[in-house]
Amino acid sequence: MSRHRIKLTVNGTRYEREVEARLTLADFLRHELGLTGTHLGCEHGVCGACTVLIDGRSARACLTFAVQAHAHDLTTVEALADQKSGELNALQQAFRVHHGLQCGFCTPGMLITLTELLRDNRDPTEHDVREALSGNLCRCTGYAGIVAAALDAALRLRKGG
Repeated sequence: MSRHRIKLTVNGTRYEREVEARLTLADFLRHELGLTGTHLGCEHGVCGACTVLIDGRSARACLTFAVQAHAHDLTTVEALADQKSGELNALQQAFRVHHGLQCGFCTPGMLITLTELLRDNRDPTEHDVREALSGNLCRCTGYAGIVAAALDAALRLRKGG
């Protein structure tokens, strides 16, 4: 089997590992680094549960090989809350307030997708939120709470909170 040495930054921490060429980024994050917030749902890139940010842009970790992440900066759901205090960020707080999750399986991918949206669009419309979430599937909530949470978080962020 072909093995490759990769160097990457995940949630602000530098890592260097030797990995098989066929190892997915999702499996690397979960099994090599212990970051289990990146969920595997469909393993075909359809459900969005494995969404991470690579150099600030959303990507499906189930469709990306770990070797493709070499020399890149990744953000996973584990980085969203304050690392020292554990305090939830504005989007996570809004998810709690608006019941934006039920079983929670899709939540990491939703949070990462919406993190990118709110970074790039400080005043999204409901349509913008729904469009951004079109690649993320949730079988529990019906999306109303998720959309409300995203809009509330955008408002909080615009107000400086």
